[in-house]
Amino acid sequence: MNKYEAVLIFKADMADSERESLLDRFKDIIGQDGEVTNVDDWGKRKLAYEINDLKEGYYYIVDFDSNPDHIKEFERRLRLSDFVIRYMVIRKED
Repeated sequence: MNKYEAVLIFKADMADSERESLLDRFKDIIGQDGEVTNVDDWGKRKLAYEINDLKEGYYYIVDFDSNPDHIKEFERRLRLSDFVIRYMVIRKED
């Protein structure tokens, strides 16, 4: 298993319960073939540039361990979500 870090930016106008539910769903996807080690809630922040007329986003940093094959499925699910503005998954060096 490799160590990864994901930056997730959700739409800022979501209700807290919706946002937590969506984050839990993504953590469950990771948990299918890995383990979430840390979730850092950065809160609502201004975006560096407008994305689809949105100026703010809600940021999460998720550290997790997973197999490399599972990352493609995780990214596919992130792409399909209407509430995710941007995401980035990187492999951390040991």
